[in-house]
Amino acid sequence: MPRIVMIVPLTVGFDLDLTLVDSADGIMVSMTEAFRRVGVAIEPEQLLPMIGLPLDVTIRTFVPEERVDDARRIYRDLYLTLGIPGTKPLPGAVEAIDAIHAHHGTVLVVSAKIESAVRAVLAHVGLPVDDVVGERYAETKGTALRERGADVYVGDHPGDMIGARSAGAYAIGVTTGTHDAVALREAGADVVFADLLDFPYWLDDYVGTPT
Repeated sequence: MPRIVMIVPLTVGFDLDLTLVDSADGIMVSMTEAFRRVGVAIEPEQLLPMIGLPLDVTIRTFVPEERVDDARRIYRDLYLTLGIPGTKPLPGAVEAIDAIHAHHGTVLVVSAKIESAVRAVLAHVGLPVDDVVGERYAETKGTALRERGADVYVGDHPGDMIGARSAGAYAIGVTTGTHDAVALREAGADVVFADLLDFPYWLDDYVGTPT
């Protein structure tokens, strides 16, 4: 009798900024200019620890409440022309997505960014993901992951690990952002990689059969 091979659906979620793409310079340039236009002067480096947080949290850290709406609108307009063009895939991002598709899996991106910006970034860098959810952070990322049946979630921020754990997904941290392995493990990471280059080998083990 021929052996029957069961293919179990696989869904892997990723954060976007500093997980799949190097977007830090574009974000900092766009936001610094947006803040300047509403009368707030900051150094771009002040924004680096804020990458990965919801946009309004970052804006309200520096901008008076009465200018928050203006700063948000200006930033989103500027990001399309100043931020996205300099964005590029991080090492291993292409290979990680290819590995999931080779296992007949679905690639999901869940980001704190607005969905239209996520899609614009992905189109610019040419990463072929299957589904996108925007404006989610920490536990709300978990809600999206749970709704879509995600088995794994990969991110660079402690909030990503919180989201993965709240969804019951395997939590993978990468130290391509501003948070080290200790911070990611304390937030719930099951495993931490320096980047995504080792992800395809990990995935082979996780699925149980190499491609």
